[in-house]
Amino acid sequence: MRFYFKIILFICALGPGFDALAQSDNSVAGLIKQGVELNNQKKYTEAADSYKAALTLEPENVQANYQMAFTLFSAGKNTEALPFIEKATTGTNAKFTAAAYSLMGSIYQGTGQLPNAVAAYQNAIKADPGNQRIYYNLGIAYFKAKQYGEAEYTFANAMALDSSDAGSTRMYALSAFHQNKRAEATFGFCRFLMLEPATTRSAEAYGNLQNILEGGVLKPEPGYRASRLVSSADPGNKILTKALAGLANRKYATPADLMAAQLKAIFNSIGDIPVEKYAFWQSSATYFKALASTDNMPAFARYISQRAKPESVKWLKNNPDKLSALQSWMATHKPKFL
Repeated sequence: MRFYFKIILFICALGPGFDALAQSDNSVAGLIKQGVELNNQKKYTEAADSYKAALTLEPENVQANYQMAFTLFSAGKNTEALPFIEKATTGTNAKFTAAAYSLMGSIYQGTGQLPNAVAAYQNAIKADPGNQRIYYNLGIAYFKAKQYGEAEYTFANAMALDSSDAGSTRMYALSAFHQNKRAEATFGFCRFLMLEPATTRSAEAYGNLQNILEGGVLKPEPGYRASRLVSSADPGNKILTKALAGLANRKYATPADLMAAQLKAIFNSIGDIPVEKYAFWQSSATYFKALASTDNMPAFARYISQRAKPESVKWLKNNPDKLSALQSWMATHKPKFL
């Protein structure tokens, strides 16, 4: 499983006359711009030389220190980048400071120093609490540290800021799945597959969802840290198991029809869980229960399985009216993670 950092590249406005300054080899602003252009061309050594010249003139210049750190990070020189990114966090612009701490988190994460990465991302959030990408990066750090409860909560916050972000939704589902919180994982995988139904990640998510519906349970991993956020007896698992048990002896024409019935039973039952969780739980229960009350479940089961099941693609092509009805519902009913 591969993860990608969402790097925040922050370039400050350098003021009027910037282009003229850039033509002067001895101006700090011009040297920074030259460095940015070289970095964009992946000429990391040359870019570092430009920033080094700028820092010779102004050693504490936060923009030059940030860009130097970013170039070194891009070149895979994480350890060398750290002294520069530390100086970049001393600026007075909150969003720039957040970007600097976020880059610091990515640098630490790149060296496997996950506790330091977590601390850096937390500082970034303090500086810019509305930045969704920082929550995503913090969640990845928690996930890689096997702190799945904290990861789940953090990805839920990222989704609250951007409910259409497939990456955060997928990681929310995986974080819940690794804790055997099967109801939360079902919500997450279904929502992810609505956002991204036809990629390689979709096939993986569908396989995980199928595992849940078949009663699969993940064994605790070596090194897993029990989270304070994880209940020892998750009520969602009990209700999900009960909902699926009622379908055990029924026959269905196709696997997709079985999945449609399973998900409908879960969506109709899961709202009975007392709301003692963050907003994602309540909004998801409401959202999917509304979907279950429509005639769209057969199309929904095919829509979310189209990457894994060729027969689902064929069904969707042969039933364009049903696909259109589902897509219309999805377009007009979007979850709000408040």
